[in-house]
Amino acid sequence: MNGVTLGMPIRKRVLLFGALLVALGILTAGSIAYRHEIRDRFNAFFQKDPPPTAGMKGMAMPQKGGDQKKEMTMTQEENGQKAPEGMQKMPPGTVMLDSATQQLIGVRYTEVRRAEMKRTVRTVGIVQMDDTKISRVHVKVSGWIEKVFLDYVGKLVKKGEPLFTLYSPDLVSTEQEYLIARKGQEYLSAAPFPNVVSGAESLLRATRDRLRFWDITDTQIRTLEETGEAERTITIYSPVDGFVMTRNAYPQTRVTPETELYTIADLSTIWVNVDIYEYEAPFVHIDQAASMQLSYIPGKTYRGTVDYVYPTLDAATRTIKVRLVFPNPGFELRPSMYAAVEFNVNYGLQTLVPNEAVLNSGTRQVVFVAKPGGYFEPREIKVGDQFDGQYAVLAGLKPGEKIVASGNFLIDSESRLGSAMQGMAGMSAAPAGKK
Repeated sequence: MNGVTLGMPIRKRVLLFGALLVALGILTAGSIAYRHEIRDRFNAFFQKDPPPTAGMKGMAMPQKGGDQKKEMTMTQEENGQKAPEGMQKMPPGTVMLDSATQQLIGVRYTEVRRAEMKRTVRTVGIVQMDDTKISRVHVKVSGWIEKVFLDYVGKLVKKGEPLFTLYSPDLVSTEQEYLIARKGQEYLSAAPFPNVVSGAESLLRATRDRLRFWDITDTQIRTLEETGEAERTITIYSPVDGFVMTRNAYPQTRVTPETELYTIADLSTIWVNVDIYEYEAPFVHIDQAASMQLSYIPGKTYRGTVDYVYPTLDAATRTIKVRLVFPNPGFELRPSMYAAVEFNVNYGLQTLVPNEAVLNSGTRQVVFVAKPGGYFEPREIKVGDQFDGQYAVLAGLKPGEKIVASGNFLIDSESRLGSAMQGMAGMSAAPAGKK
């Protein structure tokens, strides 16, 4: 342009510049008028015929003023979609879907129900001997083993069954002292001096107590009294029923009170130690029922209880050890076996909904409640524990209410889109009254 105007006279350049100013003013005025016309058309479009979302028909938009509500209702009646009574009071985000659309997106319903809530904690454990039922056999006097009756590990013995015979010089001397004390007590029992009689009885009682302290039974003492002769060896008997776990008793072996001759374990009850994760600890407590299965006996379930929950946490595995006790009458449960263990936790009656019915954003949990006429109301709820594909509802729902169990993601999209369109309509209606 500068190249054209440089060679023109000053008058022609002034006229050309004025013509350009006039053209620019006409374009500016036309642009302003066009913007006003677009705004008026946009407002009229949203007031007379609200933009429907996919699958939404006749959804009521919140309006301000009685004339706008009347105009909205008239528009719905003209379209053959009369708004149901009370629709204006429905919460924001309510969606209406006809039956065809519901079938298309696969909407499925479920009913909020009241039922017992049970949780199952599953873990694995190892069968072990009950430490409170393990007996270790020692003698209380030094001597030599003469004969062994229990001569191999793993044998089942009964209480009172002979284990071995023991020769002990100290024991023989005490038996002889007992026989002498007994004869003295019999001889002096008729003496006229009370102190003498009392002394003889005290000596006999002290000698008998020494034999008992060395685990000589009353039957053996009576035999000693009847025969009147000290036996060279004494027989040691099993103190409990159980299986022999270890054996250190061999013939012609010298033993002392420190020598552990046998370890006998009563396996009529056994322990099972299991590990549970720290988040499962609140669900496990003492005396709680538990069940157990073994891989080598399929289909059979053993019933037991929680005996102890250890107070420490394994820092490496983040688990807590729990001890269970099980009856073992047939001795099918053997130490070092692996077992699958289950704990059943009963929470009592709870309000339950399926997990798939809840839209969980992490901070909010929302379900869609089905209303008459194909309307779906979004409702925020509060959920508790989750188990077996169900949530326990703490607040927000009542038993018997009908909610959406499938297709709620698409309904949620419709709800969000409808809320956004309502917001756009409100924003466009505000400047329309200032024309």
